[in-house]
Amino acid sequence: QVQLVESGGGVVQAGGSLRLSCAASGSIFSASTAGWYRQAPGKQRELVATISRGGNKNYADSVKGRFTISRDNAKNTVYLQMNSLKPEDTALYYCRISWYADYWGQGTQVTVSS
Repeated sequence: QVQLVESGGGVVQAGGSLRLSCAASGSIFSASTAGWYRQAPGKQRELVATISRGGNKNYADSVKGRFTISRDNAKNTVYLQMNSLKPEDTALYYCRISWYADYWGQGTQVTVSS
């Protein structure tokens, strides 16, 4: 069974930075696609960024140039470096890994104050 544990969320002022981490248990991480998603109150969950097993990255237009996704397969961990944060980035952030099935973390709250 795969378990994902996110950390790194918090409250930050606009223009600040946060780094989210998602640690995965089990042995499938290195073979999986990993990603970050977010859900703001009253809105649908949306893709933020993904990174393939080969390191190919994909970003939502709203975060391009500000957020960077990376992975460390030796640590079974995916990261999301978030810079130049805006109030509209406020949401619950989830990580997901996909390999024949989707696995989700419990979410970590990011709040950006203006």
